[in-house]
Amino acid sequence: MDLGIKGKKALVCASSKGLGLGCAEALAEAGVDLVMNARGADTLEAEAQRLRDAYGVEITTVAADVATEEGQAAVIAAAGAVDILVNNAGGPPPGKWTDWDRSDFIAALDANMLAPIALIKALVPGMMDRGWGRVVNITSQSVRAPIAVLGLSNSARTGLTGYVAGTSRQVAGSGVTINNLLPGIHATDRADALDGAVVKQQGITIEEARKQRAAGIPAGRYGTREEFGAACAFLCSQHAGFIVGQSILLDGGATNLTM
Repeated sequence: MDLGIKGKKALVCASSKGLGLGCAEALAEAGVDLVMNARGADTLEAEAQRLRDAYGVEITTVAADVATEEGQAAVIAAAGAVDILVNNAGGPPPGKWTDWDRSDFIAALDANMLAPIALIKALVPGMMDRGWGRVVNITSQSVRAPIAVLGLSNSARTGLTGYVAGTSRQVAGSGVTINNLLPGIHATDRADALDGAVVKQQGITIEEARKQRAAGIPAGRYGTREEFGAACAFLCSQHAGFIVGQSILLDGGATNLTM
């Protein structure tokens, strides 16, 4: 399928690895020029060069922390008149509800709610003026069904979801869509960190922890960054203009819901 976005420009946050990299690669394959962002410059530039060589697209890299005002200013300046925004940031650490204080919640809100909102406010008006735009926020399956050990993520990402629900319907008439992708467990560093915590808690091997977690997924496996990226690219395509304000699960069926 021709996604119809060749020659457009996208900002993809936290895209040096994991799900962000999967989204960046899928967009590059569709012919989209990129602004790629991550905190680590070396890995970011190495992956950007790999995508330049593979797909022949133009890529600008910005090593910055988008959870900070300075980082947001840097990526906004590099993005310019982008057509596509993919918001992404690493999730806050797992724990117990008694572990977290105000500073922990503020850090989670800065990274997983307020940073995406800041980028939306900075870049969507230009999309509206040009009559076309796509925003995809990478959130979490915990938005639909809370995960006890991820209380910080539950809180911050659900707040972003509420913001998107109202905002998306205000901008859709200008040709701009805003939607959320809710990943379950994918084979990324985040999954390794969560599985590592289970290893410590239960005294089992990492292989046993992965097998145990996969057993709770109807698909029987972890997702891949490639299939996640393909879903993101579709939401960014010319075919997705009637999908507005939706939160779409990519979790292998793990979240047990009727609707």
